[in-house]
Amino acid sequence: MVIFTTSCLFYKAILSVKYFTLNKALLFSLLFSVFYSCNLSWSQSADDVRKISFDKNWQFFLGDSLSAVQSENWRILNLPHDWSIEGEFNKDNPAGLGGGYLPGGLGWYKKKFTVEDTSKMTFIQFDGVYMDSEVWVNGNYLGKRPNGYISFEYDLTPYLKIGRENELLVKVDNSKQPNSRWYSGSGIYRHVWLKKLDKLHVSNWGTFITTPNVSQDSAEVVIELRLENEYSRARDAVVNTSILHEGTVIRSSTTSIDINSNEKKILTQQLIIENPALWSVENPNLYVAKTDILLDGEIVDSYSTPFGIRTFKFDLDKGFILNEKQVKIKGVCLHHDLGPLGTAVNTRAIERQLQIMKEMGVNGIRTAHNPPAPELLDLCDQMGFIVMDESYDMWNNSKTEFDYASNWRKWHEKDLKDFILRDRNHPSIFIWSVGNEIQEQWEDEGVRTTKELKSIVSKLDTTRPVTVAMNPPVNMPEADITTQFDAAKVNKNPIAASGELDIIGYNYAHQTYEYHQKNFPKTAFIATETTSGLQTRGYYEFPSDTLKIWPVRWDIPFDGGNPDHTISAFDQVRVPWGSLHETSWKIIKENDFLSGMFIWTGFDYIGEPTPYTWPSRSSYFGIVDLAGFPKDVYYMYQSEWTQKDVLHILPHWNWNPDQTVDVWAYYNHADEVELFVNGKSQGTRKKEGDQLHVMWRIPFQPGILKAVSRKDGEVVLEKLIKTAGKPSTLKLTADREVINADGKDLSFVTVDIVDENGNFVPTANNQLEFSVEGEAKIVGVASGDPTNHESFKGNTHKALNGKCLVILQSNEVPGAIYLTVSGKGLENKNINITSK
Repeated sequence: MVIFTTSCLFYKAILSVKYFTLNKALLFSLLFSVFYSCNLSWSQSADDVRKISFDKNWQFFLGDSLSAVQSENWRILNLPHDWSIEGEFNKDNPAGLGGGYLPGGLGWYKKKFTVEDTSKMTFIQFDGVYMDSEVWVNGNYLGKRPNGYISFEYDLTPYLKIGRENELLVKVDNSKQPNSRWYSGSGIYRHVWLKKLDKLHVSNWGTFITTPNVSQDSAEVVIELRLENEYSRARDAVVNTSILHEGTVIRSSTTSIDINSNEKKILTQQLIIENPALWSVENPNLYVAKTDILLDGEIVDSYSTPFGIRTFKFDLDKGFILNEKQVKIKGVCLHHDLGPLGTAVNTRAIERQLQIMKEMGVNGIRTAHNPPAPELLDLCDQMGFIVMDESYDMWNNSKTEFDYASNWRKWHEKDLKDFILRDRNHPSIFIWSVGNEIQEQWEDEGVRTTKELKSIVSKLDTTRPVTVAMNPPVNMPEADITTQFDAAKVNKNPIAASGELDIIGYNYAHQTYEYHQKNFPKTAFIATETTSGLQTRGYYEFPSDTLKIWPVRWDIPFDGGNPDHTISAFDQVRVPWGSLHETSWKIIKENDFLSGMFIWTGFDYIGEPTPYTWPSRSSYFGIVDLAGFPKDVYYMYQSEWTQKDVLHILPHWNWNPDQTVDVWAYYNHADEVELFVNGKSQGTRKKEGDQLHVMWRIPFQPGILKAVSRKDGEVVLEKLIKTAGKPSTLKLTADREVINADGKDLSFVTVDIVDENGNFVPTANNQLEFSVEGEAKIVGVASGDPTNHESFKGNTHKALNGKCLVILQSNEVPGAIYLTVSGKGLENKNINITSK
């Protein structure tokens, strides 16, 4: 912790004056009033004094017995780590299609460390370990945690050898498979922290900040603190909490407390903030509550909690209201893998995903279907996303043979409590979801469980609604789309009918959305999962306006599609339970009382390659592919969800002579779009009614395809696509050419295959080779091809439809980085990146 030395000395000097008669709490109030009036800055990195990164220099061994731990074949690595992503794709791997045909197994991690300070307590905190982890220190068993997504900690203090070497051993068992419907990864795949605490300290996740009364003029901030005294005697302490905004202390509250030995005590402090800067998706303003505990004038513990000030409600008629303004939730569901990086958490990789979503106009994230990495929530706070934080994909009834259902009865209450305690201060979180497509939703048991889970949440947080993302209420064929569904049909779902949910959340069932007010007149609505459109980036089929439902039914094996497992990138293919992208958005857009939607999914993810099985190994659902390259429908949403000027035309312009080609245009801020081929007009199109794109059906002629959008006769945008020649060379583009030399930062380099004139070649699938020199290493390669079985961790990869991705990770030494990309018949290209 960085703190003004003079102020610390001032504390001690004043408190040491024996004849000083002021109460210590009053004294501290006066002192902090002085600080406030002087407008002094205060460090926001106070938590550094409590915990340090414990990620470096672990030893790892992949083996299935304790005797293997005695082996000398340990590998040195840094955490977070996902060993499955390093494995080979194999259709016989027991994880199956849900796990992307990658291996699981049983792994061991160990780390040696020393502790010198006998006055502190020492804890080890894991942000997430997949799965069935067990931990020992110096041979002493600390415990087991089956849930692969939950955060947890252990007290090491009683077992440590002070001043001597200690050994931590972690067993991670992901050998019982299948245990997930999507790629889970394996290992200590989130960060680990070593915490050193005074015996009098704020508990883990020990603050709860609420803002019960908010206006433009002022906000009441209520801070609930859970304190623990592990001393062998009672202690008198002073607790001071300062509120910081943009690094400056603006308010403080000081309280004197007496706390008995081994007592846990809850302390509440209240402050008023004048003219608060409200948190919103456009302006995600954040505050920090910094709590200091002082004993005899010494700060012995500091705990910082970021928070936001906002008001919100889900209105029966106007949907979602944020800070008294109607906001349509334009959300996506995200699984936790980071594409070619697997599930190993990297803050920059998560940030990139969210930046790509933000550019599309997304303002909401659903953490499908499990507690996310803390870094995701921190970034959502900072970037302005409305989060549906979700805890479970199943309850007591399993979906795969070895999933969490086998641990449900013993662990679900503990896991849910820890989930809420960890996440409840995030201003981005607006909804708790305690289940997804739960099997018990059709039974009375589901109602009982819903009531229990809601009760657990409500004891810890009453500021947010609780929902369950439910399956469609009834089977509804296409012929019934225009039928008004009555409550008797819809309420065949006992959970929905029970009245236990604060907000009704449905996955799909878009046919019922517009009748929600009739069926549930007292409960607001959120579309927890919509769409499930299917596309392969850069692949197109004609005619483009023909609907394809793949598979025909969810319970019938799919034997159709294309031999190469491609799917048209026009918005024309969907699953039977879902809808096309345009279909769902039109319904949500046109009805104020529908608060919003979470599309399945923002990004492709490893596993669940619906409608195909092997050799496909990753999904087709994403609006963005596994490498982070947008599919065409991305621009439909961008034209609807942002204020950017948008004109996007598809497909590419490399076809057979005289082939009939459908050309689509997504656009906004214009009355019309005119299309030209080699300078000759193909006509002007305007969106009519609720249309979200326009189309031309024309014969292909090599040359230049040009679209021009106009408003009141004035040109808004022009877009050109040229017929490309043979692949000749490469174009390399880094998302950032300067990165941090911290051993973690990433540069994502896009490789485009171009012809001799620099035109992008949309049909090129060349094999590419990558090499790097200097202060970085290659940590991931990908093309977005769901059927590619090459390792994401290799130095070669086949491009998909003209594109490939290389991910570079910095070393801890600053310097130059040189990436070279080559391919047979292609001119080699280099890019220089700097690590600082």
